[in-house]
Amino acid sequence: MPRAIFIGRFQPFHNAHLKDVKDILKKFDEIIIGIGSSQEKNTSENPFSCNERKKMISTALKNNKIKNFRIYPVPDLFDDVKWINYIKTKLPKFDILYSGNEWTLRCFRKHNIKVKKIKLIRGINSTKIRGMMAKDENWEKIVPEEVAESIKKMKGAERIRRVS
Repeated sequence: MPRAIFIGRFQPFHNAHLKDVKDILKKFDEIIIGIGSSQEKNTSENPFSCNERKKMISTALKNNKIKNFRIYPVPDLFDDVKWINYIKTKLPKFDILYSGNEWTLRCFRKHNIKVKKIKLIRGINSTKIRGMMAKDENWEKIVPEEVAESIKKMKGAERIRRVS
């Protein structure tokens, strides 16, 4: 069964991430989602915990009738070799890695693992969304409805304003 892995921080999971997952699943039977910087939370760059991100992603995918996914934490290990080995040993085997992060793509390429950069959608990225939340701007339309609901319930925009 061909399987892809998609690694990102998903701070938060947004509409471009959802499109990426759908596009990847047109080519692969299953997708592994690696939540990067999984140990981070309550900071300006990483406001949401791994469990919060996992719940947001799971709910959004299930509500979009996507079932063939698994989600795993991927902590920062601050050593490229250890990080790659962690992913290769702790997560299921995969045929290709997808990411929008150049450092991640470079690390995997160095280890002769097939990589593909996700297609970025202009105007949609987590940094921009967090900035919009910090300024109390209208960010809700850039994330799946389920993610917006989760963030509102946990007072995520208020949290971002506090840590920014």
